[in-house]
Amino acid sequence: MAASRIVQQPGQSRPTTPDAGDARARIHGMWASVSGSWEEHAPFIDDRHAAVTSRMLDLSMPQPGERVLELACGPGGVGLAAAARVAPAGEVVLSDVAAGMVAIAAARADRLGLTNVRTRVLDLERIEQPHGVYDVVLCRDGLQFALDPAAAAREIRRVLRPGGRVALAVWGPRERNPWLGLVLDAASAQIGAPVPPPGIPGPFSLGDADALGGLLTGAGFADVRVSELAVPLRAGSFDEWWARTSALAGPLAAILASMPEEARLALAERARDLTAAYRTPDGLQFPGVTLLATGRRP
Repeated sequence: MAASRIVQQPGQSRPTTPDAGDARARIHGMWASVSGSWEEHAPFIDDRHAAVTSRMLDLSMPQPGERVLELACGPGGVGLAAAARVAPAGEVVLSDVAAGMVAIAAARADRLGLTNVRTRVLDLERIEQPHGVYDVVLCRDGLQFALDPAAAAREIRRVLRPGGRVALAVWGPRERNPWLGLVLDAASAQIGAPVPPPGIPGPFSLGDADALGGLLTGAGFADVRVSELAVPLRAGSFDEWWARTSALAGPLAAILASMPEEARLALAERARDLTAAYRTPDGLQFPGVTLLATGRRP
């Protein structure tokens, strides 16, 4: 898929790179702002990522009696699935930097009657937990949004016990994930500036398998492996796909919220044009690829 040409709009200043503190606040606020949509679409999110969740658990092998930490949990799908594997004596801690997401995950655990699930508000770059208290750390689609993913990887190693395991999932290369890549292309063309803006890590920032593995190796993990998993996306119509994507994608939701109605409609039409190659008689069918990285604390 060819990238859309970015055109600077008349009178629009060029984006500046935010400092780390401002960027971190923007990222945290971005995900807090869409927590309601993630609650609404939690069943879809679980279903969309079911194969990824299963593979993460198979690779990290949580055992009965172990303690598991899920970082950037969103509605908590991975950790909730892990709870049965460590029951009855084991414990799962669901955590996210957005308090709204943590509340959603806690409510879902309560509805499922999971008595071995706890929740925390935690930043994956600064995990406020003691050293060596977890057997497994899981993070699905969160590490790519860290301003300092190397620091996050070191923090993950720190909170793991010797022999503890980590399983991470991030989106693969942008060109292999057009279900979201073309949305960012359309938004960039519409506003005349890159989406996400400079200094803000995007969903494909860790889409290189070698770089992803290097993060874990550099943090001191052993037995590091990176694999990929096909995660195609199907939608019954453009409108179904656009409504869900615009509700769940933090960067896009923030842009849409700041636009007048006319501009929002124009952006949707740009996206509609870009989906032409993925239309079928049954709706839209997109390819997608997730990278999975695993390692062990020596």
